[in-house]
Amino acid sequence: MSYMRYDSRLSGVLHILLHLAEQNGPMTSEVLARAMETNPVVIRRIMAGLRNQGYVRSEKGHGGGWSLARDLSRITLRDIYTALGSPALLAIGNRTESPDCLVEQAVNTALDRAFHDAEALLLARFGEVTLSMLRAEVHDRLATRGEPYNHDLETVHAS
Repeated sequence: MSYMRYDSRLSGVLHILLHLAEQNGPMTSEVLARAMETNPVVIRRIMAGLRNQGYVRSEKGHGGGWSLARDLSRITLRDIYTALGSPALLAIGNRTESPDCLVEQAVNTALDRAFHDAEALLLARFGEVTLSMLRAEVHDRLATRGEPYNHDLETVHAS
C-alpha cells in the first residue's frame, strides 16, 4: 500500500494567521518560520500571496514583519484556501489508461459526479467557518485548561 503525502499548507497558514491575531505587533518571517519549523523563504512566499489578496500586510525595517490586514470575522477558510491557489481537496483520481473502454468511462463518470458533489460540500463548509470562529475555539480550549494565551510564539512552539 502506498501512502500519499498530504498538503498541509492550508492548516499551516491558518495556524500562522491565528497566531498573528494574538500578537500586539508585526511578526517577522524568521520567527514564524521557526515556530512552523520551515524556512523563512517559504513563509515569505506564502505571506506575499496572502498580502496580494489583502489578508495580511508587511512592514519593512526595525520592528517590521507581518500582521493581519482584515478582521478575522471577514476571513473564511474558503478565502484562505482560494488564496493558496485552491489545492486539490481529494487524493483520489480517475484511471485514464483506457479512455475508449466503456467500463472506464462509466466508472469515471460516476466518480466525477461524486468528487464534484464532495468538493462542493466541502467548499461550502469552508465558506461558513471564519477565522474568528477558530480563534474563539482556541480561547475556549485555553479556558478549559485554565491557561492564558502565551503571546511568545517561539515559547508556544518550543517542545
